[in-house]
Amino acid sequence: MTATTFERAMTLVLAHEGGWSNDPADPGGATNLGVTIGTLSLWLGRPATKAEVKALTVASVSPLYRRRFWDAVQGDALPAGLDYALFDFAVNSGPKRAVIGLQRALGVADDGRLGPVTLAALAGRDVPGLVNALCDGRLAFLRALSTWPRFGRGWGRRVEEVRAAALALHAAPASASSCPACGRPAAA
Repeated sequence: MTATTFERAMTLVLAHEGGWSNDPADPGGATNLGVTIGTLSLWLGRPATKAEVKALTVASVSPLYRRRFWDAVQGDALPAGLDYALFDFAVNSGPKRAVIGLQRALGVADDGRLGPVTLAALAGRDVPGLVNALCDGRLAFLRALSTWPRFGRGWGRRVEEVRAAALALHAAPASASSCPACGRPAAA
């Protein structure tokens, strides 16, 4: 995959993540652009403040997203569409949980590490089928969380929007400017 694949996926993820939030019901705590205070603390190597979280910008979070989520799920090694679906899952639920979801969809051992066995299992697989299985498994995981009653409606909508966009990206991987499910018009 190309660098533009990450950039396109990043734009789509940020559309779901939104801006500043400090909902007491959210176990992530203070969050901005999808980056929780805990994730920022790990990234900085020290405790982050709410003010630092609130001050995050797209430019400042992009390297964090690339390293901690995209690279963690080897987005550059994945087929178009599946790369975005797995990346979004990793952002929302952690890379290990996302990789377990992919491994279960592939029918391989689910150790949460995306290694050569998991990558080899992708060869010749039906990518739309994998995207659907990954999204179905993701929904099942989210529904089992104690926070589903509070956040489930939004999470369910997000997973369905990710599914549609991932399938559209797979159908037209070469066209970065055209993604109907992503809200981008087709090229003229």
